[in-house]
Amino acid sequence: MARKRGLNIRLPAGLPWFLLLMTAMPPVGSGASAINALRLTSTAYRNHAGIPARFTCDGRDISPPLAWSGAPAGTRSFVLILEDPDAPDPAAPQMTWIHWLLYDIPASVRALPEDGSTHLPAGTRAGTNSWKRTAYGGPCPPIGRHRYFHLLYALDVVLPDLHAPGKARLEIAMRGHVLAEAQLIGTYRRTR
Repeated sequence: MARKRGLNIRLPAGLPWFLLLMTAMPPVGSGASAINALRLTSTAYRNHAGIPARFTCDGRDISPPLAWSGAPAGTRSFVLILEDPDAPDPAAPQMTWIHWLLYDIPASVRALPEDGSTHLPAGTRAGTNSWKRTAYGGPCPPIGRHRYFHLLYALDVVLPDLHAPGKARLEIAMRGHVLAEAQLIGTYRRTR
């Protein structure tokens, strides 16, 4: 008959057991959480799959449906950024093109419907994308297959009105307030 083995830890003389336990755990707020449970999905496409044309400049140019779960305790708001790091040519990227910026999405919200950019939850604020607009701008790559990152951040604050900020200004305001993050990546190549 097999014998179960227990955990056998020898403590240094004079070291209380709870101090050993505390040194094995990451400090609270260190960003070193054991599990980042925040998850971002879409019913329109799977992670790393092709984005349907209706969500691009070749279709209706509307935002895809998005849903998230697993927000950590203490979440007060969400930030959503859609960016293309492959602009203008994935073979020789020169910039990250920003397609959509939303912040102060209420902590109670867990989804944005298809064409959600025209029906934002109360309290949600929009930032300025690379087209100098505050609305969603879908994938429209000039050459090659580009990657599009939907980045979701859970924050421990509701940000003040930043007056349609760009990505850099929004990231500065978020600094030190991110509890968790998730991403959903889609790809698109024009067929014209």
